[in-house]
Amino acid sequence: MTHLLGEFDCKLDAKGRLMVPAALKKQLPDVEREGLVINRGFEKNLVIYPKNVWDKIVAKLSELNVYDEENRKFIRAFTRGATELTLDAAGRVLLPKSLTEYAGIGSDIMLACQLDRIEVWDKSAYEDTLDGTPANFAALAQKVMVDKKGGVDGI
Repeated sequence: MTHLLGEFDCKLDAKGRLMVPAALKKQLPDVEREGLVINRGFEKNLVIYPKNVWDKIVAKLSELNVYDEENRKFIRAFTRGATELTLDAAGRVLLPKSLTEYAGIGSDIMLACQLDRIEVWDKSAYEDTLDGTPANFAALAQKVMVDKKGGVDGI
């Protein structure tokens, strides 16, 4: 399973291309062969998935009952704008203009690794999001990570 680490302060060039940082590329050894998929995030951001992770998500989506209206709406919203990315010879990927406009991404961006995916944020929006970190992070951790028996889930 892929476990990506780090935050990367990056810039888009005038054509909307992102140079994948070397430290991140090292964590994605198969990226040049397999590629990546970029999509809208749940907040005003984008998410880059290694292709093998995206394939697992699509497999789960394909198990949903498409005769159920909520399922159709979710599939449509979740996959809207999904685009395959390939690295060029210089190690850059072209971010689709429609997606960068959706997320309000300018030239200064932040890549934030989140387990098996990479969130792409406009730098100032990312900083604003972190400013909104709950004042009592310990209480949030307890709510999210502690199971009903008092232990930490899965550990």
